[in-house]
Amino acid sequence: MRRGWRLVRRSFRAHSGAHTLGIMGANVFALAVVGFTVVVGRVTDEVIVPGLDGDGVSRQSLLVAVAFITAVGVIRGVSIMTRRWFNMLATVRTQRTWRRAVTDQFLDVPLSFHYSRPAGQLLAHADADVEVATSMLKPLAFSMSVVMLAVAALVSLLVVHPLFALVAVVMFPTLTFLNRRFTRAVEVPAARGQAAVGEISGIAHESLDGILVVKTLGRERLEVDRFAEAASRLREHRLAAGRIRSDYAPLYYSLPQLGIIVLLLVGAWLVDGGSVSIGDVVQAMSLFSVLTLPMEILGYMFQEIPRSVVAMDRINRVLAEPTELHPDPAAGELTGSTPGGSGVVGPVVVEFDGVGFSYPGGPPVLSDLDLRLNPGETVALVGATGSGKSTAVALLAGLVPPTVGEVRVGGVATSALGPEGVTRTVATVLQETFLFADSVRANLSLGIEVDDDELARALAAASADGFVAELPTGLDTVVGERGIMLSGGQRQRLAIARALLRQPAVLVLDDATSAIDPVVEAEILESLRRPVGGDMVGGRPVGFDGPPTLLVIAHRMATIRLADRVLFLEGGRIAASGVHDELLEVEAYAALAQAYEMAGGPR
Repeated sequence: MRRGWRLVRRSFRAHSGAHTLGIMGANVFALAVVGFTVVVGRVTDEVIVPGLDGDGVSRQSLLVAVAFITAVGVIRGVSIMTRRWFNMLATVRTQRTWRRAVTDQFLDVPLSFHYSRPAGQLLAHADADVEVATSMLKPLAFSMSVVMLAVAALVSLLVVHPLFALVAVVMFPTLTFLNRRFTRAVEVPAARGQAAVGEISGIAHESLDGILVVKTLGRERLEVDRFAEAASRLREHRLAAGRIRSDYAPLYYSLPQLGIIVLLLVGAWLVDGGSVSIGDVVQAMSLFSVLTLPMEILGYMFQEIPRSVVAMDRINRVLAEPTELHPDPAAGELTGSTPGGSGVVGPVVVEFDGVGFSYPGGPPVLSDLDLRLNPGETVALVGATGSGKSTAVALLAGLVPPTVGEVRVGGVATSALGPEGVTRTVATVLQETFLFADSVRANLSLGIEVDDDELARALAAASADGFVAELPTGLDTVVGERGIMLSGGQRQRLAIARALLRQPAVLVLDDATSAIDPVVEAEILESLRRPVGGDMVGGRPVGFDGPPTLLVIAHRMATIRLADRVLFLEGGRIAASGVHDELLEVEAYAALAQAYEMAGGPR
């Protein structure tokens, strides 16, 4: 219950106005309900009983009775509309607030967070967990009005007769006792059920995301079985919670009905003794009969509290994850500005100063790494599998922070630039190219303002203008989910063009030409080292004093030979540096180069 009310307070702080108006409407409804029972009791004694006894009633008495019943009914109707509108408004706004918080957190946490969790689980946090966490808010206003209803009902019953009030006094504590027993019993299966939802979401997302592997390797039945097993576990947890709910729910809902029976017996005895009138008994029984729905709503909220707090706990664990630092945009800002670009005039120096890195719980990947990329230089980073090439790229791109040492771009540490500052300066193209299910134009611009001339120059620099022109509707062709309509090489060329549009000071190609024909690859790399068109330099607009500083993770000898300098990475350190022919004197490098020659480079 304490955790449930903490959840409610969080929602109140965020959207107090809507919650307050919803509860005010609910409290007016509670008073109107009690008022209606008073009117019914008076109408019974002053209109119905005299009419049945044969004495009759005056027209004026009948009209007054109708007027009172109508007025109370109108007040009840307006209060119901107010309660429902503003309570639902508060609920959906809270969902929006928490979904934004979770989504923002997903964007701010380090990449290691995403590596350690399946995408389906993250989707469950932002969708199912938020939905369940707010489920107890839906009956909140009505449930809180039960307090007002209980007080007003108790006063009304005391006015009629103390024995009637005693029935109510027994009923409400009994409900509280049942609630405490229920919430304790149902919390564990509710928590397991929410965890199972995340597991199912993860399996579904993974199966659909890897549909080509599933179909080409004939894993359809195995994936269905895997999903069915997870669904069976969810079913067991939900049934366990349902069994507990089925034990307590009838008690919640039957309490008002039991109260009515007791009132009828007590009322008959009191009427026989002349202590109360028939109208008083009708008033008390009417009050308990209208208490049925509020009690059901209150019982529903009690049932939802365990599920909601469990879901909120899952959300809280996400929100508690440490995030990457976002420095002041002005701090460490590199000088110069270009519209929608890197904000850097000319290429910059890249430095790794005593950099070390290791993944949590793992051995060092990089150790005491020192390297320098000079402005406008094209450097090939070569090394065997597992030597740390991709980790070095991730450090330069600001995707992960170094464990020790410092990575600097233009003399400013990436930690000072922050993730946003790094992306304005460094453009990284990975081997696994991701394209959205949108047009070529949208995939290239990704929200920045560029005209067709800029797009054409970037496409030409990436040797992608030819195949784009042959697409059914050119730049407006929708490429399908993950760019499924295009070949791997075409996707990689679009990714390079997309990076060039950002006007990067540093361009990193992490095996980003592995699916491109070697001849086309050579054309692309050469275009980045020389003017392209009348007013372009290395695919970049005039105003930059040369092509970008270029770092290439290379596996092809033709690519390596094009570099101004080759860095040989071995054991997490730079083992040798120089041009290709010089490095052939290094035995380990020569063996790796020979392997590349024999394989013709990985495809």
